Amino acid sequence: MAEGLMLVVYALCLTFIFCYSMAQLHLTILYWLRRRSRRKHQRAPYTQQQNWPAVTVQLPVYNERYVVARLLEAVAAFDYPHNRLQIQILDDSTDDTTAIIEDKLKVYPHLNIQHIRRVERTGYKAGALQHGLAKATGEYIAIFDADFLPKPDFLKQTIPAFTNPQIGVVQTRWSHLNSDYSLLTRLQAFGLNAHFTVEQTGRNSGGHFMNFNGTAGVWRKACILDTGGWQADTLTEDLDLSYRAQLRGWQFLYLEDVEAPAELPAAMGALKSQQFRWTKGAAETARKHLGRVMRSNVSLSTKLHAFFHLLNSAIFVCVLLTAILSVPVLFLKNNAPELAPFFKLGYALLLSLAALIAFYWTAHDAHSASAWRTTVRFVPEFILFLSISMGLSLHNSIAVLEGYFGKKTPFVRTPKYNIRNAKDSWRKQGYGMKSMSPLTILEGLLALYFTFGIGAAFRLQDYGQLPFHIMLAFGFGTVFFYSLFHSRRA
Repeated sequence: MAEGLMLVVYALCLTFIFCYSMAQLHLTILYWLRRRSRRKHQRAPYTQQQNWPAVTVQLPVYNERYVVARLLEAVAAFDYPHNRLQIQILDDSTDDTTAIIEDKLKVYPHLNIQHIRRVERTGYKAGALQHGLAKATGEYIAIFDADFLPKPDFLKQTIPAFTNPQIGVVQTRWSHLNSDYSLLTRLQAFGLNAHFTVEQTGRNSGGHFMNFNGTAGVWRKACILDTGGWQADTLTEDLDLSYRAQLRGWQFLYLEDVEAPAELPAAMGALKSQQFRWTKGAAETARKHLGRVMRSNVSLSTKLHAFFHLLNSAIFVCVLLTAILSVPVLFLKNNAPELAPFFKLGYALLLSLAALIAFYWTAHDAHSASAWRTTVRFVPEFILFLSISMGLSLHNSIAVLEGYFGKKTPFVRTPKYNIRNAKDSWRKQGYGMKSMSPLTILEGLLALYFTFGIGAAFRLQDYGQLPFHIMLAFGFGTVFFYSLFHSRRA
């Protein structure tokens, strides 16, 4: 009975991983079709200054002493008519960030800047955006998190893309200020580049639901109001509002050619905090909207992509269960040769791997001048990225399950430290995050568990899952080491 249940769970997890990978492969194909067609989004001709529409720039900040000054400098440098520009600093800070902002504003008396403070931080970021919206005078709302440094022409690149009244959002591509800072930042950039190159372009060009990424994008104010405004019942208010808007018929537009640089978390504690919020918020949004999407009148292909989009964080649960069960399955395979046909399901992992290679290689190749150089750098980074992603599966699975079961937790900010190069440090006063927890101990134990799986492969002379177990042991071991090391240094 127990063996049968184990095999059923194992097979279901493999099936979900395979189907998710095929969805990603389809997005890769859509990206290549878009790339080959060389189509570019049309933009409205704003030739005279008085033709530019009114824009409100919202800057939600909470305890950002190390980056808020540079953010204000970047936004103040926008090449946009000042009489059409309103800047809102939505400041919920409890530290000296507020004083830094007040001092910095003295430099820009010629700009229409509102420093907005709330009595209580109700609704966290979503609450701040909604509070500011009531005072926003712009027809369009541009939003930037504190760690972003938009370029001076950002608004003139994005506002003209609103070529018809049904376009509710224009989202741009994130780039990275500190991708070469460490192994952690390189691997984060590796994963985010795939999302912002292949996935977003593929969804948009295929006419499927995509998401506003919380920052570095522009909303039509009428779209936000029509959709019901910002809501704080999920940790990913951006994904939630995106689905509410698209279910009401609003169109989204993605501009891969417009980039907005931002800072990547440099410490494991900060990375885990960000991953927890993203994965749990996605699960909460799936719980809130998946049924509505399946009952909507959109096409079957869009429903399928939305299904895997909303459930993408469930991949961590499937990876974790598949990994844990793979060791007893290894022994069961040796003791029950009559189940040999069943174990051929494991080949689904190879097909899934091939699809993911195509997905991530395409993203890597898109911003490289040489396919050979792309491949040489891609191979080690892909293996490391996959390993660390597996190593984070326990931490992220807890977040996903909390989201599905409705357990509420506060919005925890990801600390930013103004890191640009190797000389900069994330060990600064005030924003340290303690990564050491009982969960960290479990990650270390899982590293030992999969090391046992490596030994079992040699003992049983069955090497089919050996590469999988090596990556799992390395991934969990690395996450454990970084969590412990960064916790002690913090």
